[in-house]
Amino acid sequence: MRHIVLILILAAWFGACKAGPNYRRPAVPLPGEFRSPTTPPPLPPDASTFGDLRWWEVFQDPELQLLLSKALDNNYDIRGAAARVEQAAANVGVVRADQFPQAVVSAEFSRTKRSGAAVPFIPGFAGITNTVFGVTPAVSWALDFWGQFRRATEAAKAGLLATEAGREAVRASIVTAVAIAYFQLRELDLELEITNRTLETRRDSLRLTRLRQEGGVVSMLDVRQSESLVTTAMATIPQLRQQIEQTENLISTLLGEAPQEIRRGLPLDRQIIPAAPPGLPSSLLARRPDVRAAEQVLVAANARIGVARAAYFPNITIDAFTGLQTADIEDTFTKRSWVWGFIPSLTVPLFTGGRIRSAVELSEAQRQEAIVAYQQTIQQAVREVSDALFALTRIREFRLEQEALTAIYRDAARLSNIRYRGGVTTYLEVLDSERNVYAAELNLAQARLNELTAMIQLYSALGGGWQQ
Repeated sequence: MRHIVLILILAAWFGACKAGPNYRRPAVPLPGEFRSPTTPPPLPPDASTFGDLRWWEVFQDPELQLLLSKALDNNYDIRGAAARVEQAAANVGVVRADQFPQAVVSAEFSRTKRSGAAVPFIPGFAGITNTVFGVTPAVSWALDFWGQFRRATEAAKAGLLATEAGREAVRASIVTAVAIAYFQLRELDLELEITNRTLETRRDSLRLTRLRQEGGVVSMLDVRQSESLVTTAMATIPQLRQQIEQTENLISTLLGEAPQEIRRGLPLDRQIIPAAPPGLPSSLLARRPDVRAAEQVLVAANARIGVARAAYFPNITIDAFTGLQTADIEDTFTKRSWVWGFIPSLTVPLFTGGRIRSAVELSEAQRQEAIVAYQQTIQQAVREVSDALFALTRIREFRLEQEALTAIYRDAARLSNIRYRGGVTTYLEVLDSERNVYAAELNLAQARLNELTAMIQLYSALGGGWQQ
């Protein structure tokens, strides 16, 4: 009994020791602010930045909010990520169990008869029948003197946190994908609306041109040119419908559903995403799931160094058992039937052919790789935010110029029609004006989509979208 107490005291004493280095976050040089076309004003301490907003605060379209909610509940990638989190959580329990004593109970019953013929020198010997039954509880405990099991548990917990961050990254990517696909759908709807409106205008113009040709005012060439405008618009409609249907199928797949028609909400030109400051680069360390996942991978790699180094030290295992074993039921609870055992064992590595040293070197090299990956992930995150800030500013500038250009082309088309009906110019001028208006309106629709897409990409780069 005194030996057991002594070993437990030693276990408690050495329990505070863990082989290997404790984790320290590596230094990562971060700029004071994101590089962008404009210098943002200083933020008050309690200011909410763009990346802090929840996805339902960013996307105001009710139909889009419903689609995002469905996708976050049913998307197969998200469900697969959730299953990986459950696996990682179960693995923590498996690894942590090595720290504790393992208790089992065994029960046995045997009845055997030895042959009397095997002992021929005893005449008339019929053999011996043996009956044995017993119940034996046993305990085995590998003492974690050097923290090997605790370091392994630390690595498993870090793996769980990395997997949870990975699930959040998947959620953010699905939010981004559904929002962009939905805005692409609304942009295609707008292109179809522009094309249908242009087609009706061109048909009216064709009817007028035919009347003027029948009256001898214009030639058949003007009629053919007008017909070409109508045919061009009609040929564009099937292409747009195909793109709309395929985009609906894409959104349905992101929702985890069979291809189906997607309900629309606000038109593209009424979609508003709130503007908010981007915040500081240091906030990405806590907000972006991929950065948090990379750091937890580093934490796990750091802990595995301790697991490898612990192999240099002796291992102590305690096995103990007690119980009852008897051949006669009447002796079950007597001192004669009591059995016990206490078997401490010590294993000391003497020669392993360099296996332990190589394992430590391997774990240290893996940690160094994880440090580089962590630093690279942060650098890439800062770059993505800067790229999105520049893209948003330049695309917005282009959209404003495109709005002005579209207004100019519309007015020019109006004047060309007046001049043509007055006989001042040919139909070729009207033809060019109509083409310019149509192309400008389509380019404006694409510019609006690009601006919304840039806003979404900035939101994603800042680490938004995964919040529940």
